[in-house]
Amino acid sequence: MLKIRTRNQNDCVEIRIRDNGTGMTTEVREKIFDQFFTTKPTGEGTGLGLSLSYSIIVEQHNGTLDVVSEPGLYAEFVITLPKQGTLSSKLT
Repeated sequence: MLKIRTRNQNDCVEIRIRDNGTGMTTEVREKIFDQFFTTKPTGEGTGLGLSLSYSIIVEQHNGTLDVVSEPGLYAEFVITLPKQGTLSSKLT
């Protein structure tokens, strides 16, 4: 099951994406946004997806991307994006 929630906060928007899968260990959570890190077998993943997502959300949009997980229960990604981003300030 996949659950997506959004919340409108004062100066940002929060998006939470949660599954009821196997979750992640602390060791995996610490590396999850590292470039080329993957838990897939050799040849079945590049390990770039979450690294690129992190770069876009954090570096390009001044947001945050975090992961919360309970091994054996769930993994939840929490994205926050400012309502007034750097893109709009660069255009003015």
